[in-house]
Amino acid sequence: METLSCLRTPSPVGPLFLAASTKGLVRLEFEARMQKMNPGRIQLHESKQALAPYLRELNQYFAGERREFSFPLDLRGTEFQLACWNALLEIPYGETRSYRDIAQAIGHPRACRAVGMSNNRNPVAIVVPCHRVIASSGSLCGYGGGLDIKRKLLDLEQGSVRPCLPLGIGA
Repeated sequence: METLSCLRTPSPVGPLFLAASTKGLVRLEFEARMQKMNPGRIQLHESKQALAPYLRELNQYFAGERREFSFPLDLRGTEFQLACWNALLEIPYGETRSYRDIAQAIGHPRACRAVGMSNNRNPVAIVVPCHRVIASSGSLCGYGGGLDIKRKLLDLEQGSVRPCLPLGIGA
């Protein structure tokens, strides 16, 4: 059985759940919409100390002081999902791409809906920036945290609002 360090923390966009393995961040989810973890294979151990480096960088992000995350990720998914999530990591801070753009980037130009489903299953919100993916029309659509949070994250990155308050966790 694998043990993951975990932590629940408040944030400017609502409560977040973080979990990390010895390899990197496995989960960063909006607590209201957490995906199930395999209880027979994964054990969670609460540890603010183990998650401190991740919290520090998230705090900097919400304060408008960080544009890229430097901590390691331990992404777990299908080959297709991993390709989608890695393409999301290539979207520059403050920019957006369409589902079609991502489908083309991974070599599956007709897989727009499958890209959308992969985004829906993204286990590391904010860091793997599925909030930067919009409809081809330029409108906001689909986001696990809700469209209001998607708008807040895009506004933060595009500088149209003041940075959010820090998490206040002292990491």
